[in-house]
Amino acid sequence: MRKEWGRFLTRIALASGAALALMATVPTAAHAQAAIPRTSWDKKPDLNGIWQAMNTANWDLEDHPGGPSPVFVTGVWGARLPGLSVVDGGKIPYKPEALAKREQNRKNALTGKPGRNLDADPELNCFLPGVPRATYLPHPFQIFQSPNRLWMVYEFSYARREIFMNGKEEAPIDSWMGWSNARWDGDTLVIEVTGQNDQTWFDRAGNYHSDALKVVERYTMIDRDHITYEATIDDPNVFTRPWKITMPLYRRIEKNAQLLEFRCQEYVEEFFYGEFVSPPRE
Repeated sequence: MRKEWGRFLTRIALASGAALALMATVPTAAHAQAAIPRTSWDKKPDLNGIWQAMNTANWDLEDHPGGPSPVFVTGVWGARLPGLSVVDGGKIPYKPEALAKREQNRKNALTGKPGRNLDADPELNCFLPGVPRATYLPHPFQIFQSPNRLWMVYEFSYARREIFMNGKEEAPIDSWMGWSNARWDGDTLVIEVTGQNDQTWFDRAGNYHSDALKVVERYTMIDRDHITYEATIDDPNVFTRPWKITMPLYRRIEKNAQLLEFRCQEYVEEFFYGEFVSPPRE
């Protein structure tokens, strides 16, 4: 009996030790909060830095399989990567007539001949990407944070946003990147984006919106190198109800991390005007 009791106590001690060791390796919520960098002026999360989404949402916000390159006949360069939906619930709640427009957009996304085609994916034409697409393009972007303003600068096509803290101004005109007013909800940065034109898409799959679009973004730091990004999309002209996308953003932590030059406008000149360029003389 005494031996059995001794074995029992030994097992309890071992289990307790293992539990304590596990607790020592798992950060508590308080530790996680302490790890979040904060600003000197208001002690809110410090979002300054270069960030990037690591997903395939730019191909399609919804579930999508891999596929061959839409440009190259052979090989895997440019192939469509598979990905899971970033839409809460999986599907975008289109109105029936709007869904038909989305399907037409998919057919027109990649033009089959040189020349500017306004029915093609705006990314193909190097137009500004709009919000939220600018966030999950396959390019990094940089946040500059100050007491009264934030700026978001994107590598793609020199896109940028000036974001007004606690501002109530309305957009003077519609534009590609819209008008951004921000506020803090606890430790979450909330940005309301209005005044976007109807010339941007959400992805290469033809998902689109009208000029009635309103986007509410939420940036929540979960530690110093990760942000949970949410964007609620509301457009009563196209969708039956508001819907939301969610994804993590990752800090670029290389010692020399920086936004590089992506001369998007120059890259499309041949595409736009190649048919008008005279062949070189021999």
